[in-house]
Amino acid sequence: MNFSRRGFLTSSALLAAPAVAAPAKLSYGTLGRTKLKVTSVGFGCMVTSDGSVIERAADMGITYFDTARGYSQGNNEKMVGAALGAKRKNITLSSKSHTRTPDGMLKDLDKSLSELGTDHLDIWYIHAVGKPEEITDELLDAQQQAIKAGKVRFAGVSSHSGHKEVVEACIAKKKVDVVLLSYNFAMDQAVMGPVVEAAAKAGLGVVAMKVMAGRLRPGKDDKTIEILKKDGARLAALKWVLNNKNIHTTIPSITDMDQLEENMKAMNAKFAPKDEQVLSAHLEQIGPLYCRMCGSCSGVCPKGLPVSDILRYLTYAEGYGQFSLARSEFSKLPEELAGVRCGDCADCAVHCPNGVRVPERLIRAQELLA
Repeated sequence: MNFSRRGFLTSSALLAAPAVAAPAKLSYGTLGRTKLKVTSVGFGCMVTSDGSVIERAADMGITYFDTARGYSQGNNEKMVGAALGAKRKNITLSSKSHTRTPDGMLKDLDKSLSELGTDHLDIWYIHAVGKPEEITDELLDAQQQAIKAGKVRFAGVSSHSGHKEVVEACIAKKKVDVVLLSYNFAMDQAVMGPVVEAAAKAGLGVVAMKVMAGRLRPGKDDKTIEILKKDGARLAALKWVLNNKNIHTTIPSITDMDQLEENMKAMNAKFAPKDEQVLSAHLEQIGPLYCRMCGSCSGVCPKGLPVSDILRYLTYAEGYGQFSLARSEFSKLPEELAGVRCGDCADCAVHCPNGVRVPERLIRAQELLA
């Protein structure tokens, strides 16, 4: 299937059936060789601050919940654990560690279990892997150690970029059971389609994040995005991801009951012509703004800026409305990088193949988050 702009607009595979207003029942996927059966729409807890939304989601039948040790300075896990309570036994629960040492990872795991109020995780991810060399044998062995100890059932790797090389490394290592990748309608499907297919064919569970392409959360003064919201852009984006049967489940961020109700409608709903029209219009809107994290800018900036990471932080602030999270992530940059100001450069060495206005967006991030 051609997932270029033209291919996106003309693909007949996406026009097969009319939209359904609400699911008649829950739909499920199986996470590869783990055999874990989960709802096709899961719950990404990163930006959730209201535990009652998580509790309601579990009551409505969502069975997969995802958090991480670093979310909200560690407080997210505590909130998720309290919200799930006795429902935990019916839930597939995952968390992640960003630490890159075995001892550090295992300490993170013990803290995660304590905060979540559980004796095990169903999936434990090495988090935010950007390059295959980050998936070291030492970290994989730490995961296996945790599995043997009964603290973890299955090992995973998460990658914001989902680079082909990262997935190939997960397949080759044979110790990774689940991959968590960015996947949405705005990404280059000529690249991402085969990546997702390869992971699924290798028996890996495939979980999609960033399914809304960053800016589907309307800003107070953004009339265009508000219109797209009313036209169902968020629901259309989620249905688009679920249309790929190599995606076993998704973890859209959910902050309130309205978003929860909307996401539930995506199960068993088909991607329809109206959805295509809404997303094609949205694709034009976000083209200059949304970083697809394709990796083409990696190592290009002469001053060493991790361009895609910084633009991701900006998306947290502008797209998700999570300014504190964005600033927290930006503050983790080394001092020499946090002090760089792109406005001081006469010309930018980074030229985005997707048309993102990189200098403008970096300057915006530095002004907003530094």
